[in-house]
Amino acid sequence: MKRRRFIGEAGCAAIGTTTLFNTLANLFMTNTIAAERHQFSSDYKALVCFFLSGGNDSYNMLVPRSTDAYNEYATTRFDLALSQSSLLPINPITAGNADYGIHPSLTDIQTLFENENLAFVANVGTMIEPIEDSTDYYSGLKDLPLGLYSHADQQQQWQTSVPQSREAVGWGGKVADIMQSMNSYQGISMNISLAGKNVFQSGNTVLEYAIKNSGNGAEGITPIQYYDNQGFLNLIRNAAITDFMSQTYSNVFQQTFASQTSNAIEAQQIFSAAIANVPAFATQFSNHYMSRNMEMIAKVIAARTQLGMSRQTFFVDLGGWDMHNEVLNSQDFLFGVVNDAISEFYTVLEELGVENDVTTFSVSEFGRTLTSNGQGSDHAWGGHQFVVGGAVNGKEIYGEYPALYLDNNPLNVSNRGVLIPRTSTDEYFAELALWFGLDSSDLQVVFPNITEFYSPGSPNYPIGFLQ
Repeated sequence: MKRRRFIGEAGCAAIGTTTLFNTLANLFMTNTIAAERHQFSSDYKALVCFFLSGGNDSYNMLVPRSTDAYNEYATTRFDLALSQSSLLPINPITAGNADYGIHPSLTDIQTLFENENLAFVANVGTMIEPIEDSTDYYSGLKDLPLGLYSHADQQQQWQTSVPQSREAVGWGGKVADIMQSMNSYQGISMNISLAGKNVFQSGNTVLEYAIKNSGNGAEGITPIQYYDNQGFLNLIRNAAITDFMSQTYSNVFQQTFASQTSNAIEAQQIFSAAIANVPAFATQFSNHYMSRNMEMIAKVIAARTQLGMSRQTFFVDLGGWDMHNEVLNSQDFLFGVVNDAISEFYTVLEELGVENDVTTFSVSEFGRTLTSNGQGSDHAWGGHQFVVGGAVNGKEIYGEYPALYLDNNPLNVSNRGVLIPRTSTDEYFAELALWFGLDSSDLQVVFPNITEFYSPGSPNYPIGFLQ
């Protein structure tokens, strides 16, 4: 089999990966779809997956402010509740009589929301089929996600949107399998990661190309550093590697290794040269590694023409959200990191004139319990997400914001306040994939459960937060 690309990943880019296959049938199917439906395109679109790993307690990210709803929130959350006066007010266009606020560290997120460039999607979670209420949940007649409250399972399922199994193929990878041919240069993957190997971008034939947030980004085989005659000795070394890799080998594994190593070196050189040619941004990024990650993504986007890219996905990961204690102090810091990284990135997209072509979306493996454990909150199910971009129908809260009381709440399945999602990850991700350019007839290839929540033939997007 002939590999179409090779991954670069910290320190061992040329030799560190293998292609993932579910089945030969899946491989044949995705390749056929790619050949028939997706050819090189001159327009540009990018998706940026902003992973908040650990389980974001998003009921402190998006909070009701109207008196009765806030009192309900404060009573249930108790020592985890933010003060009503500290909440940054937002004014959704179609919220009716409800008032909402966001965490006080999200000052620039508030501005993006009010400027109609950011939206929230309420109470999203992994689902195999719709579950209407707690009676449905406990009936034993509904299929529940595998390992529902497990970090490992739910992180994987948020990246695959296949909650009934432990798949190694992500929905971003499946999309790239189908759409990679839209890029004119095939030597570098459509999927770029600043968090190393991940499930989201792992397809049947396409894997992520892992980069770093410093220098020119590309990882790969680097010259041995000699103190004397460095340039001369490096020339000899590089010539020797090139000669070694250009040989024809009878053993298929030797030949594949040589070809992949040669391709990796070429990709590294092309990628590094493209990033080196990007002019400095007027926008200043903060020093936190997440801001530096977003700055590197902006550089890759700025170099899209030189890299021959018309479609790209990006993946970043901010950990630390598993807050079984110190929720309030920890959220003050981490939401500040999110606020800076997202706002700086959007500002530089405006500087580049591509704010309408790039959509950033948050994911986190689950929401958390409404009630306190005395120090923090614990693993739960449905939670809130945000979507940012010029193509976003912003200043809205999509989905159904749940009631936050415990007793007789039809969505609550625990005395701790574990809420059934009202919007599935399938709906959330399918909207992003359709905007990205995936044909609606291919949705079931990427999201096997999508017809439980949405008709792929519909003229409307599943949720409506994109245009």
